[in-house]
Amino acid sequence: MITVLHNLQIVSDGQISQGKAILISDEKIIDVISVAAIPQDGEKIDLKGAFVAPGLIDLQIYGTGGKLFAGTPVVEALEQMENDMLSQGTVGFFATIGTNSNDIVEQGIESAKAYRDRCRGNFWGLHLEGPYLNPIKKGAHPEKYIKKGTLYEVQRWIEMADGVIKMMTIAPELQDKEVIDYLNDKGVILSSGHSNATYQQGKSFLNNPIKAVTHLYNAMPQMHHREPGYIPAIFEERPYTSVVADGIHVDFAMIRLAKRELGDKLFLITDAVTAANEGTYQHQFTGDRYVMPDGTLSGSCLTMLKAVENCVTHLDITLAEAINMASLYPAQLAGVNKGKVQAGFDADLIVFDDTYTAETTFLAGRSVR
Repeated sequence: MITVLHNLQIVSDGQISQGKAILISDEKIIDVISVAAIPQDGEKIDLKGAFVAPGLIDLQIYGTGGKLFAGTPVVEALEQMENDMLSQGTVGFFATIGTNSNDIVEQGIESAKAYRDRCRGNFWGLHLEGPYLNPIKKGAHPEKYIKKGTLYEVQRWIEMADGVIKMMTIAPELQDKEVIDYLNDKGVILSSGHSNATYQQGKSFLNNPIKAVTHLYNAMPQMHHREPGYIPAIFEERPYTSVVADGIHVDFAMIRLAKRELGDKLFLITDAVTAANEGTYQHQFTGDRYVMPDGTLSGSCLTMLKAVENCVTHLDITLAEAINMASLYPAQLAGVNKGKVQAGFDADLIVFDDTYTAETTFLAGRSVR
């Protein structure tokens, strides 16, 4: 049976459209038509003028609802994340594990494999942020676990993971070519982060084969007029680049600069954590941010929809383009058939109102809340 979504405003591919209806069948969008052409048969759902956009995608999130997967990587934490993400309109996410002991990383791999067979559909796999980082730019990552990658170890983890490791943040300037080439050949999205790379080093590896950059400006060298550093190389090479748009991790003025330079390669992540009082990452909420016990800024308290709102409110980015940053661009990096409300794309959608409150999420064409 065809599902017809109508009385809505479609936010997709840089535009907002009215007077349209969305036809869904077999988990796909099969057409976007004028209201006058709505067929008589099919299940009609009146969305009462709400915005409908491609579902949001978060490629870096650590935990939600008091269950920090990054610290205690159990199946229950993945289930909590998945349910919370769906309630917020996020139709795909990479559960992230920061720099930690091998035991924690491997427990996370096993939990992800166990959960993927029974997940609701928006858990896509793991993002390992570390441990192959540069200790000079460690941020909240514990230096005792930071190390250089070895071919033996990455082969072991990739084989153990059976495809569940989707993305890794590394400091490319410290890694051997054989390690980088192996991960790239296995289809892992390689992102540069917690890096102290120079301008010249960045020019040598960005897009060749490092396809992405993790949380722009955070944990990387600052620009200087005589020593340009890594950031100008990012602006020139234009890899897919994530940013934490909360105004705390990055000032909004700097995000405006990044948007001018990176255009359709700048995408949103939450980098979100949840409170924890055990394990390596004991995040404490201080009213508007999370910090480590020593006061070091850690993950955010963003949702993807709040990041979209911030782009519109503080950056003068149009709603349609902010949605691209939260859906289309991460979908392109992840290589999934999502990110547009258009025939042929997956029917994974967020419905929200003009106060940026998520009302409904459609996953594979079905309402899940």
